[in-house]
Amino acid sequence: MSIGMRIAGLDAWFGTDQVLGGIDMTIEQGTVTAIIGPSGCGKSTLLRCLNRMHEEVAGARVSGNVLFDGRDLYAPGTDPVDVRRRIGMVFQRPNPFPTMSIGENVVAGLKLRGRYDRRDLKERAEKAMRHAGVWDELKDRLDQPSGRLSGGQQQRLCIARTLAVEPELLLMDEPASALDPISTQQIEDTIAELKSEVTIVIVTHNMQQAARISDQTAFMLRESMDAPARLVEIDATKKMFTNPDDKRTESYITGRFG
Repeated sequence: MSIGMRIAGLDAWFGTDQVLGGIDMTIEQGTVTAIIGPSGCGKSTLLRCLNRMHEEVAGARVSGNVLFDGRDLYAPGTDPVDVRRRIGMVFQRPNPFPTMSIGENVVAGLKLRGRYDRRDLKERAEKAMRHAGVWDELKDRLDQPSGRLSGGQQQRLCIARTLAVEPELLLMDEPASALDPISTQQIEDTIAELKSEVTIVIVTHNMQQAARISDQTAFMLRESMDAPARLVEIDATKKMFTNPDDKRTESYITGRFG
């Protein structure tokens, strides 16, 4: 079962530059949350803070609380590797492992965890590929190089690879921005099918996409480079796109800036 998340007073820095300030939001389990806002407003940084990837950048640091399953992910003694297993991430550009076959890509994370039973790996790979909507297309090509796939197939393969380790929350950083309209629709269909299994947070620049696929939408804004990005508001997607509380949200959604 998917698990929700509570973010409280989250600040983030790159060196001395504070890029996030006082982020407070709740992500309900079994939902899709879209994060929108202009370029450079901290959306991807926020996403990377949710599975402790932000701290992998030299000089980066975080303060505040990220509660997942009731536990603070930044509490002393918390293993970042375990956090990233439970909270998977799909990046903007597909990143299959080029030296591995399609099938090897899907089970790569499982093998890193020491799961080598061939039957188990095969079953988990098929389940993950079915959830990612790519099994029927690729089931007869599992021994072929992943580099021969189209961009959309590569992205769904990366989703399958992430799903194979059975994360409880899935972060997606503009997963369809580099794809054609047909592949984008396939990714959106995959997201719609996945949310019954895993909670999803997606960063997107596409307003129509956010309106189509998400249950709630968060709008972020960095009003000057001297100020950190902040969460302007978060609410049910329908309300955000028809009657937001903040005029800045309305201006952004209607294309007046950004």
